[in-house]
Amino acid sequence: MDAFSSSSFLSSSPVPLLQRRTHQLNAVPTSPSVIVISAVETKEKPAKPQQVANVKNDGHLQIHLPPHQKATTDKSEKKKKKKITSNAPSVWVPSLPATFCNILDVLINDFVDPPVLRPSVDPRRVLHDNFSPVGELPPTPCPVIRGSIPPCLRGGTYIRNGPNPQHLPRGPHHLFDGDGMLHSLLLPSSGGGTAPATLSSRFVQTYKYLVEREAAAPVLPNVFSGFHGVGGIARGAVTAARVLTGQMNPAEGVGLANTSLLFFAGQLYALGESDLPYAVHLDDNGDMSTLGRSDWGGKLFMGMTAHPKKDPITGEMFAFRYGPVPPYITYFRFDRNGNKLGPDVPIFSVTQPSFLHDFAVTEHYAIFPDIQIVMKPMDMVLGGGSPVGSDRGKVPRLGLLPRNASSDSEMRWFEVPGFNIMHSLNAWEEEGGDVVVMVAPNVMSIEHALERTELVHSCVEMVGIDLRNGIVSRTPLSAGNLGFGVIHPGYLGRKNRYAYLGVGDPMPKISGVVKLDFNLVGTTICSDCVVAKRDFGPRCFGGEPFFVPADDNDEEEDKGYVMSYVHNEESGESSFVVMDAQSPELEIVAEVLLPERVPYGFHGLFVTQAELCSQRRRL
Repeated sequence: MDAFSSSSFLSSSPVPLLQRRTHQLNAVPTSPSVIVISAVETKEKPAKPQQVANVKNDGHLQIHLPPHQKATTDKSEKKKKKKITSNAPSVWVPSLPATFCNILDVLINDFVDPPVLRPSVDPRRVLHDNFSPVGELPPTPCPVIRGSIPPCLRGGTYIRNGPNPQHLPRGPHHLFDGDGMLHSLLLPSSGGGTAPATLSSRFVQTYKYLVEREAAAPVLPNVFSGFHGVGGIARGAVTAARVLTGQMNPAEGVGLANTSLLFFAGQLYALGESDLPYAVHLDDNGDMSTLGRSDWGGKLFMGMTAHPKKDPITGEMFAFRYGPVPPYITYFRFDRNGNKLGPDVPIFSVTQPSFLHDFAVTEHYAIFPDIQIVMKPMDMVLGGGSPVGSDRGKVPRLGLLPRNASSDSEMRWFEVPGFNIMHSLNAWEEEGGDVVVMVAPNVMSIEHALERTELVHSCVEMVGIDLRNGIVSRTPLSAGNLGFGVIHPGYLGRKNRYAYLGVGDPMPKISGVVKLDFNLVGTTICSDCVVAKRDFGPRCFGGEPFFVPADDNDEEEDKGYVMSYVHNEESGESSFVVMDAQSPELEIVAEVLLPERVPYGFHGLFVTQAELCSQRRRL
């Protein structure tokens, strides 16, 4: 299915906004140059001569080069030529190898692995309502329609990352497969917090994004939905053909950078665990630009988790990468200036490739969850299944590694049956370091975690590990379907009291926010640790809440604000809301009406005005 017929493929979908933006998402770049991502930065280089096809009045197709690349001709010949005009648009004509691969893609998507046979990855179902993609938005003013922006937030920027496919999918499409798009809201620094804010939405210009922008169609296969059974094997063969014919180079990266964000050592990064970080710059006017794929001066290799941990006291950053070949997990760390601390630490005690999305750190340990979601590539080859799935016979466990370790020789594993976590809230040490505590939402129906997210139910638990005798204790904190949780960033790795989580209705749609109080654990006051709640209203859904302290030095942990984008599915409007974290009802103290819809996404970040001013201009 080519870029044009893909729009008719979704014509029966109840996604009018998606259809309305088809012309934007499939637009062919008209610039005489294209951006090329190097291993370190984004550069400009002259574009290769591109064949363009125009439809003549007689219905024939004329192939020619763009005007700035035409060969010179004799003046007399120019006079003899009759100018041909047509209202038909110029279209991109792919090379012969690309055409052949595109035809194979159509055959695979239509006959071997049609998405209609797998509803969980059918684009007509996945990209519906506010999950449908939007086009880029240059900096646009937005009015504050309720209250005023609190002083601690003024001049700062809230950014949310999420999947937003550049082109309409040709075949199966999982929610996680969309290209990374950043939605940035620059809050007013003057006007008493009531001056207009500025919204900007920009794609992260990954290598995949640029290759497919130039091709005006999908090129790289979808990782989460494309590799399934015989169809997955066939797509792998087509991908190999594209590589051999020079249509793509996987060494330049295949990631989407669609998951989360990190501000570290004066630089903002868009993250996705299947690739290296992409450096992004926030301009003074609220716009964003991608600086390039960054290996941090040769210190990173292959990829990095989308959830690195920054110690608020030491400034160190801890991270890992994982993959389908040994060592399945590799741990590494950096000082506050971005310098590598010691060698990479391969964790050989993990003997099976697992889906490791997040981890936790304490003052002395890094904690790795080994859950029941595993990589099973042979299932795709032999059983017609997916290369990633659940293993119900596996016993989940938590691994503790001294966070300054130079090898995994001191790694200790503790079995925690049925404890499957996708995200951690926090972890800390008690009783002089003899007990390690971890708090995280436990995915109760792990078999649905990747394909049927609407069936996922997660309950927050507190797990205690006594390092003296190996005893593991577990305490439920709430029975509600909670996820996408955050804490005061100044307490990461240290004992804290409060957490803020989204209410799944169902996941990944968030109908409200709750506040948990860990101090209620073990008391008779309440069987549930929820102490505050905000419901967004009928048919109104938000995303991951993000907490910003009112004062970094304040001793009141919950003195601050919780923020999120919220979309009203009835009116079609999106807004940005700021809630008082100390209010029993998480009262909304400020609301900004956004000029365009912001789709549901993943993780966000607040960058303060001081951090914006400290940004590095280059990698």
